[in-house]
Amino acid sequence: MLSVESIDLFRGAAQALRGVSLQASPGRVTCVMGRNGVGKSSLLRAIVGHQAIAGGKIIWDDQEISTLAPHERARRGIGYVPQGREIFPLLTVRENLETGYAPVARGERFIPEDVLRLFPVLAEMMGRRGGDLSGGQQQQLAIGRALVTRPKLLVLDEPTEGIQPSIIKDIGRAIDYLRGKGGIAILLVEQYFEFARDLADDFAVMERGAIVLAGDKTSMVEKDVRRHLSV
Repeated sequence: MLSVESIDLFRGAAQALRGVSLQASPGRVTCVMGRNGVGKSSLLRAIVGHQAIAGGKIIWDDQEISTLAPHERARRGIGYVPQGREIFPLLTVRENLETGYAPVARGERFIPEDVLRLFPVLAEMMGRRGGDLSGGQQQQLAIGRALVTRPKLLVLDEPTEGIQPSIIKDIGRAIDYLRGKGGIAILLVEQYFEFARDLADDFAVMERGAIVLAGDKTSMVEKDVRRHLSV
């Protein structure tokens, strides 16, 4: 299980996270929601090691990982799909997927069948350059690349941003399938309320760098959550 305990994070002189606590458990989807600029992406970057925290703890699999480098966290089973996808545009689809081999043992350096079952378009485009794919296809590729690392924690930053509705449904089905396998904890940042509501087992709503609402799906009051999402 992931346990984030009262973390603070600064970006220059500005405090981006204020005493944020959060948990994510295997077989469950935890959705973090909030307006732009409230600290959602900073929270994910802190968890995967791209930004250093100034206080608090990040615990994964009963061990504190607050000071570990991103590649060390990846080796411990943390997979990350960043906002904006960040695929390699000049590499082929196959080569992009193969970049996920780095944190896994040699015997596991192959593309899992689940990746191509969830996103069959990738199988059809193995030889195409990543930059030639549509935005939705690139998002599928980014998720596929993270799954190649065999994550035990999958961290997704706004996977529906700028994506056509048909692929949003595909991504939703993929997340639901991965949850159903039971061995992966999924942490999802999302602004599209209906997508988050339909997938979330647990939720947290952020405002000004802090979590202001949190609970499991049964305790979610839609109007309260929407109030923190509207501009």
